[in-house]
This record gives sequence, structure tokens and C-alpha cells, in this order.
Amino acid sequence: MYSYQRLFDFSHKIFLSMGCPAEDALSATETLLSADLRGVDSHGVARLVGYVRLWEAGRINATPTVRIVHETPSTATVDGDGGLGLVVAPKAMQIAIEKAKNAGSGWVSVRNSNHYGIAGYHAMKALAHDMIGISMTNASPLVAPTHSLERLLGTNPIAVAIPAGEQPPFVADMATTTAANGKLEMLQRKNLEAPLGWIQAADGSASTNPNELKDGGALLPLGGDTGSHKGYALGAVVDIFSAVLSGANYGPWVPPFVSFLAPPADPVGAGIGHFFGSMRVDAFRPAAEFKQHMDHWITRFKTSKAKEGQQVLIPGEPERLFTEQRLKDGIPLLPPVVKDLEGLGGKFGVQL
Repeated sequence: MYSYQRLFDFSHKIFLSMGCPAEDALSATETLLSADLRGVDSHGVARLVGYVRLWEAGRINATPTVRIVHETPSTATVDGDGGLGLVVAPKAMQIAIEKAKNAGSGWVSVRNSNHYGIAGYHAMKALAHDMIGISMTNASPLVAPTHSLERLLGTNPIAVAIPAGEQPPFVADMATTTAANGKLEMLQRKNLEAPLGWIQAADGSASTNPNELKDGGALLPLGGDTGSHKGYALGAVVDIFSAVLSGANYGPWVPPFVSFLAPPADPVGAGIGHFFGSMRVDAFRPAAEFKQHMDHWITRFKTSKAKEGQQVLIPGEPERLFTEQRLKDGIPLLPPVVKDLEGLGGKFGVQL
């Protein structure tokens, strides 16, 4: 187990070593480590090596000038200047929040960014303002649309965070695929097979090989054999809101996260795209009244009759429990992740 503070200090020093300004290095570290705290191990410090490799390949700008390039009172398009998505996304979400303060809601589409960590972290930034937060991003094309043999979409997550009163907030954070690519990466590190329905082979047949993507296979949209058209549609919406709307790359033109694969030679936009929304609750009804009813909603669902040995959970509840436990007991890291981080530390003279 590694304490949150130990991993925070290590990651922070790595971002500073990349040349990130002090404020950006703190923002990137907090964003990255939020994944480990919430139990989304695939998107936390396990990805730090990947960010560094992209920076070394000249595909991440450590000192970006994040700027609004088009706006109205309630909307904005933001150019991330090739920066870390871990830095660009929090700044863009803050713009959405500020616009919501003035206009009731704020909507921001982002271009020229990179992988931004977990979607839920950005949506949750709205909660402190009695706002509903929305966060989406497109990603490397690893997903075959329904009936396709081609990889045309990313795992393209959607997150929605809704404040409550006495109850913890409602936080839905999900990929639009049956499973996120990060879960395949974790299976690879553990030498385990993938469940049926997660991936298909290059010929479209079902597969349980977590390394299938390396041989031309693809992740599958959410919904399985009878409902994947719904996951495909959701992933497409994320791609359009994040990239077609902002001027980022979309579909098969989204640049890969791994540094050893070159971006497409014929880009249709700039970098990766995100989309953020923030809505003031009191633009619809008094916030205290709304939160009282959210408490009632949550309580009713949590106390519903459940199957024997099971319980009904509220979206965000498992992640909240992970956070409480890991702040107390520490964060587990797989041996391959520790090895990668130790190698990274050796490169920059930072001890894990």
C-alpha cells in the first residue's frame, strides 16, 4: 500500500520535472490521483508513465496557454494549446462554472487537449457551487460501432454529478463501452482473461484475450449483443459534442494515448476534445428544496427491495467508499505499475 500523500508528492515532482508551472503541476497531480482514490486504478498513477512518454515525444505541451477562442454568455470554445488534459480540463470546467454563475448554465467544448483522467472528477467540481456538472471526452479509436470491423470511436465516457443535501452526491461516471480500455490494461498486468462481450477479434468474432487490440481487435459498445447500438449512439454523441463542436479530432482521427503510435497523418482537427456543462440548480428551483428532494430520491432507491445478498447502490457510492478506505489504508499498486514508477523516478531523480 502507498499513502495518498506519498503518491501525490511523487507525481507532483514528476510533473514539475516535465516543466509544468507550479499551479499546473498541482492541478495535474490532484486530477490524476483522484482516479486512484476513487478506485479507478487504470486512470491514476498507472498512467503517469504514458503522459511522460507523450511529453518526451513532443505531443504534450507542459506550458500551455489555455484560452477561449469563441464564446457567448453561456458557451465557450477553449483551445488547450496541446497541454495536459489533466490541466486543460479543470480550467475549462471552471469556465463552465463561471458562466453558469452569470447565465444559469455554462457549456464549454474543448479542442487541442490530451487525455484528461477520469470524467467524474471534472463533473464533481460543480458540486461545491450547488450546480449539476457534466463531463465528456473523446478518446483513441479502439471501439467498433455496432456491426463494424473498424475501430472508429473511443471509450468516450460520460459523467454527471448532482448535489444532494444530507446524502452524498449522485455521481454517474461511465464509459460508453462495455468496459473501458484501462480495465483491459489491468487484466493484461494480472494475466487474466476478459469476460465475453468486452472485445471482438479482428474478424468480428467474440474474444476473451485482453491483448486482442494489439492484433486488430476492438472494444465493444455498451449494450452487448442486443443493445450495442445504444452504446454506439452514446459514444457518437460524446465524440460530436467534444470534437466536431470544438474543432478537435474525431472518430478514427483522434490521436492515440500511447507514444509509440503516431497520430494520423491526415488530422481533421486539433488534439483530443472534451465537453463540459454546469447548471445552477437554483435556475430551476430553490437549491435547498432540490437537495431535500434529492435526499428523498436517494433514500428511496437505497432502501428498495434487493435480491438476496445484494443491495441497491447509488451511482458514485462505490467510489466514495473507495476514497474513504484508501485515504485511511493507502492505495494498492500492482507490481508492474510500481516498476514503471520506479523507472520514472530514476529518470528524474525522484524517489517513489
